[in-house]
Amino acid sequence: MDELVKAVIMGIVEGLTEFLPVSSTGHMIVTGHLLDFVGEREKTFEVVVQLGAVMAVLVLYWKRFMNLLKFNLRAPGLNILHIIIGMFPASVLGLVLHDFIKEYLFGPKTVVVSLIVGGLLLIAAEKSKRKPSSESLDDITYKQAFGIGCFQILSLWSGFSRSGSTMAGGMFLGVKKEVAAEFTFLMSVPIMLGASGVDLIQSRDFLTWNDTGLFATGLFTSFVVAMIAIVTFLNLLKRISLSWFAYYRFVLAAVVFFLLL
Repeated sequence: MDELVKAVIMGIVEGLTEFLPVSSTGHMIVTGHLLDFVGEREKTFEVVVQLGAVMAVLVLYWKRFMNLLKFNLRAPGLNILHIIIGMFPASVLGLVLHDFIKEYLFGPKTVVVSLIVGGLLLIAAEKSKRKPSSESLDDITYKQAFGIGCFQILSLWSGFSRSGSTMAGGMFLGVKKEVAAEFTFLMSVPIMLGASGVDLIQSRDFLTWNDTGLFATGLFTSFVVAMIAIVTFLNLLKRISLSWFAYYRFVLAAVVFFLLL
């Protein structure tokens, strides 16, 4: 199969799954295995296409980001401090434990376990049936932002899903699930940019001009698909339970287990 075709497929998978509570890592591992798209260069490619998904959030929420950049902490509603508080726990631990995470929490075995545990967390959050106290982004309190940030620590465990852990955490803390998802999107941008930047610096030896077309194709595909996926996902959340995503995670865990273990 032509490598550009593989890049498109991988970009589609990344764009579809990055912001859904189903683990983009699990999907990328399975897809890379099926396409024989593995190796150090391919790992660097995965970092690049992730940036395409980040760009989708920036485009869809550019007005919200512009307001956040005004640093008006006295204005009512969501402000930059909410984002900083939310991203702080996972950012600090991610930097401190970066090497440990890459060595021990990034592989098929750990992904299988995290897919299952993350699915159980989604079911628990859905069954908690706590009445939301925050019905919009502007209702989120600093305490809720920090609590969601603490749940985001779970996403450092590869395969757990940032979206899944923070949405579940938000629901436990009284945030409407669609609102928790949007807060996750906003909070993920600086974290993913920082993490991807670190990974790209460490992987710079695998970046060559010859691969520019390959990487650009994957990035653009991920960007377009992620935009569609985010809008569709938010509409879907109004109609279905998170438990369905949990059941899907269990199926994916079985696929990873039988393919790679």
